[in-house]
Amino acid sequence: MPKRWHVRPHDAAAVAALERSAGVSGVVAALLAGRGVTHPADVKAFLAGTLSDLRDPETLPGVPEAADRILAAVKAGRQIVIHGDYDADGMTATAILVGCLEALDATPRWHVPNRFEEGYGLSAESLERLAADGASLIVTVDCGIASVAEAARARELGLELIVTDHHSFGETLPEADVLVHPRLPGTSYPFGDLSGAGVAFKLAWAIATRASGSKQVTPRLREMLLRGVGLAAFGTVADMVPLLDENRILVRQGLQCLKHRGGPGLDKLLEILKLQDKAALDAEDIAFALAPRLNAAGRFGEAAKGIELLTTHDAARAESLASYCHELNVRRTTEERSILLAATKQALEQFDPEADAALVLADRGWNSGIVGLVAGKLADRFHRPVVVIARGTHEGLVATGSVRSVPGFDVHAALMPCRHLLVACGGHPAAAGLRIDDGRIDEFREAFVAEVDSRMPSELRRSQLSIDGETALAGITLHALEEIERLGPFGQGNRRPVLCASRVTLAEPPRTMGADARTLGMQLVQHGKKIRGVAFNAAEWLPHLPPPGQPFHVAFKPKINEHLGRRTAEIEVIDWRPDGVDVGTDLPTMTTAAS
Repeated sequence: MPKRWHVRPHDAAAVAALERSAGVSGVVAALLAGRGVTHPADVKAFLAGTLSDLRDPETLPGVPEAADRILAAVKAGRQIVIHGDYDADGMTATAILVGCLEALDATPRWHVPNRFEEGYGLSAESLERLAADGASLIVTVDCGIASVAEAARARELGLELIVTDHHSFGETLPEADVLVHPRLPGTSYPFGDLSGAGVAFKLAWAIATRASGSKQVTPRLREMLLRGVGLAAFGTVADMVPLLDENRILVRQGLQCLKHRGGPGLDKLLEILKLQDKAALDAEDIAFALAPRLNAAGRFGEAAKGIELLTTHDAARAESLASYCHELNVRRTTEERSILLAATKQALEQFDPEADAALVLADRGWNSGIVGLVAGKLADRFHRPVVVIARGTHEGLVATGSVRSVPGFDVHAALMPCRHLLVACGGHPAAAGLRIDDGRIDEFREAFVAEVDSRMPSELRRSQLSIDGETALAGITLHALEEIERLGPFGQGNRRPVLCASRVTLAEPPRTMGADARTLGMQLVQHGKKIRGVAFNAAEWLPHLPPPGQPFHVAFKPKINEHLGRRTAEIEVIDWRPDGVDVGTDLPTMTTAAS
């Protein structure tokens, strides 16, 4: 769907004042002001937050009692099982607590459900199997806060249950022995957007200080926590929670820990991805390279392999697992492209993406582990909440679906009034999952679309590209980009800056790149300054881009490209407009960014 460009206005006097008071460059001051960070103390925290700026883990609801119970179980030699989830956040959260217990000389077990056989989260069947196999204490990570019936079953089985989670919860909370959650009703933790891995790290931190008898933990536990910061950074970026407040600190500080303390499995994965020689990892390396490999294991029912990759101490096994996860991601890419094509065709032929408030698409043969990725791409393309459902192989089976929203709209809240039509559901404001009887999909579609229509304000129904400011290509220098990088880590809630440049021209016809020829490489020129540009998934632009020498406007993300030890300034082109067209108006689809 075409995007309207909105260039943020800047108060030149306010930017100059911030530049003086905070001691930052003009470009950093302008970008901070656009993000609402204007107080010198806030600027300092934003640009240089350290681990000491994290809140005491004892203040996180449920952590003190959970830490006490886990330590008591370790001392008593009871069998502790960490029950994880099958996405990268759940895998890293599991690895954090497994590493914590190993550092205490315990021998923890872990369990992760197979998404095809058990589905998401706790299940009565898995609890029964774990109890029969000798489990005494179950600690969930990244799941469990909506598992009311399952918690009751754990109590019947005599299992001690500690739930650690960060997802949205229903009207009734599970009657576990302890609930650890940053938004627990009746509590007032200042930051409610921790990831599952972030919550697990806080718990591991509290366990370490208790085991050490002071805030100064033992060398072995300190090393465990530093590795845990790296894993928490991984899970935080992968789960797309806002990179603000404590999440920002965990990711900023955890990136170096991830590179140097990731363990044999992640070391091998970095080697496969040719990231081991990079001077420093950034959040985008996690988001676009590391996390997809780990998530691929979960999408194909192999999450256990992902957790083993993170926890193994055997170099040969680590190499085998890293290669396997990499191969699964290649397979995931192929299947995702196939489902995306089919779902897009269904959306355009059977529904009206511009008139319908939401899209609910379903078909047989779609991989339920991949439909979430497809839903995200379609939500971005059509700027509508999208549900993509993988139906069973024949009628009567329970279908599995994923929901993705657009910025500013709480899709979980819209899903809740429809839950009587579902077998199960849960998630975040930006994303959710559901299970539904195959025969109720049409009924659910009607109810969900109506619910979104009644809740979604008109301003959220227009796709808008928010631009931080206009610049000349001559201003995209390596020094300027190094200044911009100070605002990282970039991701959800703290996006990489988007700039625009007017009346640029192509130095030569653009060329397709990549294995699927979907990426465009181009050389852009403005007032004699030439810069390399890359546009991902933009092959559809080729017939419509102006010929070399004819001016047009571009919106882009400035980036530093590192290759063979050489660093250069380049841009990622994300949209363009013909010269002479008001960038704030809608344009025909063919002239806008590809989905």
